[in-house]
Amino acid sequence: MKNIQKALFLAVMGASLMAPVQAEEVHMIMCGGEIREADQVVISAFEAKYSGVTVNAEAVPWGTCQDKSMTLAAAGDPVGLAYMGSRTLKQLARSGLIVPVNISDEQQGMYQPGILNTVSDGGKTWGFPHAFSTKALFINCGLVEEAGMACVAPKTWTGMYNMAKAINDNTSAAGVGVTGKDFDNTMHQFLNYLYSNGGSVNDAATGEITFNSPETIETLEFYGKLAGVAQEGPMGYERSQLTQLYNDGQIGMYINGPWGAGQHNDNISEIVVPIPAGPSGESGTLLITDSIAVFKGSANEDLAMELASMLSSGEAQYDLDKSWGLTPIMQYEKMMDDVYYTTDYWQTFVAPIGSGGPEPMFEDFKALQAGINGAIQGIILGEGSAADLVAEAAEILAEGN
Repeated sequence: MKNIQKALFLAVMGASLMAPVQAEEVHMIMCGGEIREADQVVISAFEAKYSGVTVNAEAVPWGTCQDKSMTLAAAGDPVGLAYMGSRTLKQLARSGLIVPVNISDEQQGMYQPGILNTVSDGGKTWGFPHAFSTKALFINCGLVEEAGMACVAPKTWTGMYNMAKAINDNTSAAGVGVTGKDFDNTMHQFLNYLYSNGGSVNDAATGEITFNSPETIETLEFYGKLAGVAQEGPMGYERSQLTQLYNDGQIGMYINGPWGAGQHNDNISEIVVPIPAGPSGESGTLLITDSIAVFKGSANEDLAMELASMLSSGEAQYDLDKSWGLTPIMQYEKMMDDVYYTTDYWQTFVAPIGSGGPEPMFEDFKALQAGINGAIQGIILGEGSAADLVAEAAEILAEGN
């Protein structure tokens, strides 16, 4: 790999030259249940740099890791750092449990548009972005053609629905995979549609709730319409479960990230296309990050800060993005000649970054999820009009903001 602007990478690897330290431990929680090889390489380099320092990198499943990190901090026994969803940062910051991080102006200029909006609040940056995804629509061409249609990218919601209905009516498969389970990626699936219809959840500058809008009502109505040509019982599904349905030929299309192709059976003839545009917007995507937060008051706060910076910078971050199959979190083409995301497939995920919208930062991030998921579940179950469900959700969001 060509040298990445040496001032950027070497400044990180050689920064914070501190006095020799005694035998110490830096406790780190990694959400997701595994330590990825690219991260382990950095951890090993960090331990080699600081003789006597060990990193206790604890891999914890997503279902419990964020609560565990927050509970330890609130109890006065914080970990040094934690890799977790950026949606948690505002609550952690306003509770005084994490410290702001310093990202150089040079590195800030390398991030993709909108990335730093996912980790910033009150004029400060509260986490090092460490994983990034955008989304696209995967379509099983075999099912489309069996339904009597040409397998070409639908440009609009109408085109997408008509294709899904044709699959649903003319094959043994459901037209589209829809999520309704009380899980964070149910909200994420909806936001992909909302941002493709010109809608928003709140004003990033003022925090004002903008969810109760004609664009959101249109989006929720469309989500409910899709549920009518979706797999049976969408309330029991979150995104990863749709992948298995897709592999089994039980759904004709669904939204997933760039790692999707690697999860699909080789015998599926598919196209991967931008999320179709709604009647009030243009094709967009959710910009979602996970990040590394440094907790306040740990025994080795300075060491934790340096490790977080090393994990999320330069070649280390590039290696993670490439090996994991993530949307590039930085504009690496500014740093090196050869990058992994030049193919048409990758550009389907890179091109919409500029028109995408960030996962909103809320002080009560669980209220954000509860409000939006409640509206989604309500429209699937027919428990009210889209207008009423959106208005109810907006009230919950206002309380949690």
